[in-house]
Amino acid sequence: MNGHFLTPRELEIFKLLIQNETTKTIADKLHISDKTVRNHISNVIGKLGVTSRTQAIITVSNPLAKGMSWLKTNAKLSLKESDATIADLITDGCNMGVKFLHRYLNQYKAADEISKNLIKRLINIEEKLAIEIRVFL
Repeated sequence: MNGHFLTPRELEIFKLLIQNETTKTIADKLHISDKTVRNHISNVIGKLGVTSRTQAIITVSNPLAKGMSWLKTNAKLSLKESDATIADLITDGCNMGVKFLHRYLNQYKAADEISKNLIKRLINIEEKLAIEIRVFL
């Protein structure tokens, strides 16, 4: 998903959704109606080709996490580039991913089963990778 694909307002709304703000709170903060917020959310769901708000939040939030990860990765690698450093970065990334996914799984208990199953599969993949990479630490 390309961030330029969404309008600035859509990105603004999803940044607030990622922070667990309600539709009503977002509407109040942005001085727009609840219906307008819901319309933006529906537009993003359509643009992303996903079927739920939860899937859209996960998809939109990925570039934000990617940017933070890029900064940390480059800082660590500039200090010491080794297999252990790289394995440590991958482990950190897996742990951050698992934490993030668990948070959303617990936060959106009413999410559709497709979204919940997708999150559970991603958690399993991240946990397995974190275990398998430990031999390099």
